[in-house]
Amino acid sequence: MEDQMESQKTRGISKDNLISERPIGSLGCVGWFLVLVSGFFVILLFPVTIWFCLKIVQEYERAVIFRLGRITNRKARGPGIFFILPCTDSIVKVDLRTVSFDIPPQEILTKDSVTVCVDGVVYFRVNNPIASVVNVTNANSAAQLLAQTTLRNVLGTKNLAEVLSDREAIAHSMQSSLDEATDNWGIKVERVEIKDVKLPVQLQRAMAAEAEAAREARAKVIAAEGEMNASRALKEASLVIAESPSALQLRYLQTLSTIAAEKNSTIIFPLPIDVISNFMRK
Repeated sequence: MEDQMESQKTRGISKDNLISERPIGSLGCVGWFLVLVSGFFVILLFPVTIWFCLKIVQEYERAVIFRLGRITNRKARGPGIFFILPCTDSIVKVDLRTVSFDIPPQEILTKDSVTVCVDGVVYFRVNNPIASVVNVTNANSAAQLLAQTTLRNVLGTKNLAEVLSDREAIAHSMQSSLDEATDNWGIKVERVEIKDVKLPVQLQRAMAAEAEAAREARAKVIAAEGEMNASRALKEASLVIAESPSALQLRYLQTLSTIAAEKNSTIIFPLPIDVISNFMRK
């Protein structure tokens, strides 16, 4: 039973894989006959058909050749010049350069029930030209649609604080998900970036008020701590002056020197409280 189940699984996998493992060149009798006829006419009308047989592929391109509907080689051709049979062969050129596209803004409901509008950008390239032609109709369009769905799925599991602060982690999670999903399409996702997160206006006002209140509370705490530290310092200074009465006189002279340095026209002489108290007793 286990052997039968394993054989059924392997059959299912082979059916799902669109690139068959048949031997190269198995065109059959009719196929080979058509190829020979096409080659005969190419040789017969060589001065004319030579312009249809020569194909040029750029350095950044690869050509997938189909002969009577079958891939002639398991490896894409190019870059450079090569020959094809014009009647039986057809080619599909695949661009290997990195492609970038913008993810349209998506309205997403986060984990903590906040509606945000998020957009991003994805960079990818084709690393398997045959798979990108055979396994998917339009690789670029499929990657774009998958990126939109992946963005909504990933951000739906995050709360607002994580969306605003952990953009790099979200981008890496999206990249790994996209890369795994597009591997069968011959696409390699190189980079994913979250461009902008737009919040509703009411939520922006609420967050601004919250931040302002938090800063005001922090400022009051800092001012209170400063007053407490200043009072402790004044207490220690008063104890030092009380131990030496001459220190008060020196402090008084230093204050007069500071006032005189500022070129003030009026100088106030403070009277000691002890002198005033003597007059009040009399």
